[in-house]
Amino acid sequence: MDAPLETVVRSTDVSLPIPSPTAATLALLFEPISEDLAAVETEFVKQVQSHVALIPTIGTYIQEGGGKRVRPAVLLMAARMAGYQGPTAVLYASVVEFIHTATLVHDDMIDEADTRRGRPAVHARWGNDVTVLLGDFLYIKSMSMALTPDRLDLVRLLCEVTLRMIEGELYQLTRNGVANISEDEHFDIVRRKTAYLFAGSAQIGGMLGPITEAQQQALWNYGLNIGMAFQVVDDLLDYTGAKDVVGKPVAGDLREGKVTLPLIHLQAHSAEARTLIAAVIAGRDATPDQWDRLLALMAEHGSVDYARGRARGFADDAKAALEAFPAGPERDALLTLPDFVLGRDH
Repeated sequence: MDAPLETVVRSTDVSLPIPSPTAATLALLFEPISEDLAAVETEFVKQVQSHVALIPTIGTYIQEGGGKRVRPAVLLMAARMAGYQGPTAVLYASVVEFIHTATLVHDDMIDEADTRRGRPAVHARWGNDVTVLLGDFLYIKSMSMALTPDRLDLVRLLCEVTLRMIEGELYQLTRNGVANISEDEHFDIVRRKTAYLFAGSAQIGGMLGPITEAQQQALWNYGLNIGMAFQVVDDLLDYTGAKDVVGKPVAGDLREGKVTLPLIHLQAHSAEARTLIAAVIAGRDATPDQWDRLLALMAEHGSVDYARGRARGFADDAKAALEAFPAGPERDALLTLPDFVLGRDH
């Protein structure tokens, strides 16, 4: 089944209280698949081995940087909900993590982001040449792994998702520095860069079990909306997060010329904000006074609340997609995950 890559997602503008999750909450949520997630970590170490010593060295460095492994967890939990439990799920969860990691190392280099999760980014430590080739290694390795079980339908889906992610990165580069980007354009970038990999993870998990095409579509929709919510919250952290918690400098998006959802909303309501945002983009920096004024305008016009409301809408749509499945512990865990995404602080 080919992935419905142009699925339209719906969200609402309703600002509701969002829970404050912790690492312990996530561990409890993923407890039923904790052994499988540990196996994913082991598989990552195994697959990153090479006669070129630099590759496993950097692979270990990346793995030690941590991460929530949400995408592999979605795949593993979806597989269990679909009635499958076995090594193929672990393998494809590892493939997804390889693709995600390749995207991160390339994105950090493109964005000239020197830190990732509070540590030097790969390109900052080993240079751009090594980082490009490492990302290429991870992409090709992921497809080699995906071919092992001889499931061309899953490989086709992974290739399509990965191509859309690369298109999203290129599309974003063409809109970099454009202050008046529209909300539709922004969400198109988010779907491609972030949401499609979540969607593919959920659908692949389901495709390992005996489920209907309608249920496969439901899992795609679940993952797509989880990914949309995840990225909107990530955008918000650029304006509401603390550097020592987020693990990267706040306000980085705007300094890099990226106008995300809170500022798209703000510009629609404030001429002063439009002028201020254009000035920051042009100078690729913000003075303390400019930043304070921008935050004040966002508070005045409810831009953060608006973005939170959109994230909540995507999360609600993700939950609604799971109505295609009977009640059970796996579905309960997947139903809880959107609330964790909404409440994350890094």
